[in-house]
Amino acid sequence: MKKIFFLLGFFLLSIFCFAQKIEYETKSNIQYYNSATNKSDSYINERCVLDIYYPKNAKGFATIVWFHGGGLTGGNKEIPEALKNKGFAIIGVNYRLSPKAKAAKAIDDAAAAVAWVFNNIANYGGDSSLIFVSGHSAGGYLGLMIGLDKEYLKKEGIDANKIAGLIPFSGQCITHFEIRKENGIPDTTPTIDAFAPLYYVRADAPPLLLITGDRELEMLGRYEENTYLARMMKLKGHKQTKLYELDGYGHGMTEPGFPLLINEVNRIIKENKQ
Repeated sequence: MKKIFFLLGFFLLSIFCFAQKIEYETKSNIQYYNSATNKSDSYINERCVLDIYYPKNAKGFATIVWFHGGGLTGGNKEIPEALKNKGFAIIGVNYRLSPKAKAAKAIDDAAAAVAWVFNNIANYGGDSSLIFVSGHSAGGYLGLMIGLDKEYLKKEGIDANKIAGLIPFSGQCITHFEIRKENGIPDTTPTIDAFAPLYYVRADAPPLLLITGDRELEMLGRYEENTYLARMMKLKGHKQTKLYELDGYGHGMTEPGFPLLINEVNRIIKENKQ
C-alpha cells in the first residue's frame, strides 16, 4: 500500500512540475558597450542598446540573438513574436546606421552585442554554450560577418566558434550593397572583399543554416549568393552547412523562416545533450 501511495505522489508531483508554466520577462535598452565607450560617442550611447526577453523561472536555456534588417540604413531592434514562448531567450539588437556612421561600424556593434550576451546571459539563467546568431537581410549579413570572420569577436575576447549556430535569413554574402555604395560601387556590381562573408569561408565555423526566399522573387540575386556561400563552405570542408529556399516567398520571408530557425535551435540543443 505504501508503495502505491508513493507512486501516486510521484505521479502527481511529475504532473505539477510538467504543468508549471514558464514565465517570461523583458528588459529593454541595455547598453552593450562599456561606460567609457558610451561616454566617448553620443551616437553609440543612443543607438547601441539591446532588449532581452527571457524565461525568468527557468535555467540553462538557449539564446537567439536577432539582428533586424533595413539595409544598414534603417530599422530597429525587435523581439519577433514567432520566437516568443518557445523556452528561449531572444535578444533584439540596435546598431549604428549609415549615413550617420560608416556602414561597417554596424559589424563592430554586432560583435560587441554578441560578446555582451556571452559575458552576461548566465546572469539571467541562460547557457552561454547555447547562443545562436540570427537576423534578417542586413541582420543576417551582420551575423555572417561576425560568425565567419573571427577577428571581430576576437577583439571582444570571444571565440566565434563558441557560437552554437549561425542562422541568417536572406543575408547578403558578398560585400553589403550599402558598403559598396559608400565606395561608389553600384548595387548590381558584385564585390567580394574584406566586407564579404564569402571571403571568410572556413571548415571550422559554427553550424550554418542559410534561409532565403524564392530565387525568382528575392532581392538582387540573394538566393544565388547564399547558394555560392553554401557550396564554398562545403568545398572548404564545413560539414554542417544547409540551405533552404522558401518557394513562393520574396525577400520578406521571415514568417515561414521562423519555424526553421526554431527547429534548428532545438536540433542543436538535442545534439549537444547527447
